[in-house]
Amino acid sequence: MRFGGKAALSAALVVFFLTGVGLRADSPKPETVEFPNGKEMLSGYVAVPEKPGRFPGIIVIHSWLGLDDWTKEQTEKIAQQGFVALAIDLYHGKAPKDLDEAQGMMSGQPPEHSITDMLAAYNYLITRKDVDRDRIGTIGWGMGGTYALQLAMHNQRIGACVVNYGTPPTDPNDIQTIFAQILGNFGGADRGTTPADVASFEKVLKNLGRTVDLKIYDGVGNGFENPNNTKTYDEEAAADAWSRTVKFLNKALK
Repeated sequence: MRFGGKAALSAALVVFFLTGVGLRADSPKPETVEFPNGKEMLSGYVAVPEKPGRFPGIIVIHSWLGLDDWTKEQTEKIAQQGFVALAIDLYHGKAPKDLDEAQGMMSGQPPEHSITDMLAAYNYLITRKDVDRDRIGTIGWGMGGTYALQLAMHNQRIGACVVNYGTPPTDPNDIQTIFAQILGNFGGADRGTTPADVASFEKVLKNLGRTVDLKIYDGVGNGFENPNNTKTYDEEAAADAWSRTVKFLNKALK
């Protein structure tokens, strides 16, 4: 586990922009798709690389704010890196009007339903001709970060998992079901998932011999990667977290 300060982040930003890490000229082709979960049809937002071929797949999981424009932008950015990215809509077409409604929708979402939805998204993704079914990862933010870990727990074929300030499991019996390589970006000032929570999660994973890279950003709160979170957004930490994400996914899935 690493702790990042402002000076370190500034240096990382210089490398980030000079090397062009995270940037490609290719433009994704986004579209809305539907896929089944039993008798129910679910929807998702798919972005693919510009060039034809077969690519690793990424299941993108939104925060408590739902499948909003920012999540769709992240989906397109991931596709620009050479992945077929599928953002699943766990709220089934509903969009919270404010934070209070978002809290209610998140609290009222049965975890078992979300897990079956994510497994259905996986099953859809691996049937696509442009996806390499043996190279599938997942990424999420906040609630989505928590669910990204849940997906890795319930599907051992997930090869890589990026959790951005989500809540890690605490039961060692649950953690040992995770075989995916893990990258985590957390805020040191997050009052929900504390540095102690992150350290405990990392310790169990390392004792199990898993591949894990968790970083805590000093003085940064939950939601720091999304500029719409005006109270907690941190430009330097967000850029560094994205750079880490791109490098990790490329190494783990390509």
